[in-house]
Amino acid sequence: MDQAPMTSPLKDRVTDDMKAAMRARDAARLGAIRMLLAACKQREVDERITLDDAAVVAIVDKLIKQRKDSITAFTQAGRSDLVDKETAELQVLQAYLPQRLSADEVDAVVAALVAELGAGQALGPGDMGKVMGAAKAHLAGKADMGLVSGAVKRALAG
Repeated sequence: MDQAPMTSPLKDRVTDDMKAAMRARDAARLGAIRMLLAACKQREVDERITLDDAAVVAIVDKLIKQRKDSITAFTQAGRSDLVDKETAELQVLQAYLPQRLSADEVDAVVAALVAELGAGQALGPGDMGKVMGAAKAHLAGKADMGLVSGAVKRALAG
């Protein structure tokens, strides 16, 4: 007998929130949640996988980055109506992210990674990709990658 694939508790929570938004007739929240579920489903179909929580968080991170980029572009274009829509979607999406690490915690993790990767040799700015790859593996979903990138640059410069 085939077992049903394990589902992500986070994805289950998103689905439950979608049902609640439907019952509450909250169109703005419902639209943002449906967009997230569609992105999850698309990835599952494209890659023939069942998403775990880490993969769902990665999708949420990607959608949040898109919303932030759109808000910047719409603000420059003077489209406050679209800025408001994107901001509302951003707030809905941020509710699905786990607690983020502080800047100090990110700096500490990056410093430890640089020490680990550079054992016996000095790492410099040319090793940014090497350190970022390790940092991404350790901090994906736990910290804003822009913050991580800044911490890596500081660690390699100093």
